[in-house]
Amino acid sequence: MPPQPPPQPQVKQNILRFLRSFLGITRILQLVFGTGLWVTIAANKYEGSIHFVLFVAVLFWLLTLALFFLTLLNKQDLVPLLGGEHWLCANLTHDVAAAALYLAAIGVMIDKTKSNSYCIVHHYKHFCLYKVYLTASVF
Repeated sequence: MPPQPPPQPQVKQNILRFLRSFLGITRILQLVFGTGLWVTIAANKYEGSIHFVLFVAVLFWLLTLALFFLTLLNKQDLVPLLGGEHWLCANLTHDVAAAALYLAAIGVMIDKTKSNSYCIVHHYKHFCLYKVYLTASVF
């Protein structure tokens, strides 16, 4: 396979401009914190309403990843129904839905953290998810 030509300077400038923009930084932070929440919960035992939190974290992590790369590569016109002139509205809808469902997920995590706060006693010997839930509440 012949070597690929280096990317055009204009493409590099557009990518760097997006990564330094408010939307680019916001998307990167959404991906980082979503990964933190996802890994924190999935690496430990979870039950009941924590399934909802994991669903929200994974769903919006994947959607954010798709939006990030489509915007980064300037390929939003290729998305049927949501691309082109509707792209800004699609991003806004994603962000509002993510905020609403993440607020509900935070409520679930706070409730689970409070319900497990009994096990932070110094001599408590059994497995305790309090620190896991507290960490996930922060993400």
